[in-house]
Amino acid sequence: MTSIKSLLGLDVKVEISGSTVVSGILIDVGLDILVLFNGKKYLYIPMIHLHNIKERELAGFEEKTEQPKVPMPLKSEAENISYRKILTNAKGQFLEVFVTGNRSIHGYITSVLNDYIVFYSPVFKTLFISMQHLKWLTPYMSSLAPYKLSSSELPIVPASLALARSFEEQLKKYEGKLLVFDLGDHPDKAGLVKGINHNIVELINAEGRNIFWKMHHLKTVHIP
Repeated sequence: MTSIKSLLGLDVKVEISGSTVVSGILIDVGLDILVLFNGKKYLYIPMIHLHNIKERELAGFEEKTEQPKVPMPLKSEAENISYRKILTNAKGQFLEVFVTGNRSIHGYITSVLNDYIVFYSPVFKTLFISMQHLKWLTPYMSSLAPYKLSSSELPIVPASLALARSFEEQLKKYEGKLLVFDLGDHPDKAGLVKGINHNIVELINAEGRNIFWKMHHLKTVHIP
C-alpha cells in the first residue's frame, strides 16, 4: 500500500471535517498530523480530521503553490512530528487556531493536558479547547502580535489556573458558574453549569430551561 508520504513535496488538495477543503504543498507527515504550506503560511492538521488527500490538479488559470521561503516552524531538527509534540513546541508562540464553524481564534497555548489545551486569546481570554476538535493551527510567520497588541497588552505568561488532566474533570470545576461553549455559536451553548455526569453537561440557559449537551460534541469553553 502506498503511504501518504508519497505525496510529500507535491501540491495537494485536502478535505477535512466540516466539508472544509484546503490546498498547498505537503511538507511533512507524522502518525497523527500532517503539515501543509499554502503559499503564505503553514497549516498543521491533525489526522483525526483528515477525510481524503490527493494531488491537486490545476485548472484554468490556477498556479502552483509557491514554495516556502522559511523553514517549517514548531519542529526540532531530526525529530518525527506528532500532534502532541507540535502543541508542546507551540506553547507561548502566537498562533491562529481553527476549531468551530468558519471562525478562527488568535492567541497562544499556555498548557497541554491529556485531551485538551489551554489557550489564551485577547478576545476570549482563557479558553479550554478539546484536542479532538482542533482542525488546524497556524503559527504566525512574523513577530507581530495578534491585533498588533503590545507585550504589555498581551503578555505571554502561563495560565495561573489549577488544571485537571482531562477536559471533563476541568469543566467539573465550573459547576454552578456561567460558561460559554463553542464561542457561543448557539443560544443554548451559554448558561449556568448545573452538573456534569457521564460525559453529559447540564446547562440552564438564559430562559431558565435545562439543556443537556453531549460533551463529545463540545469544542471550546470559556468563562464570560
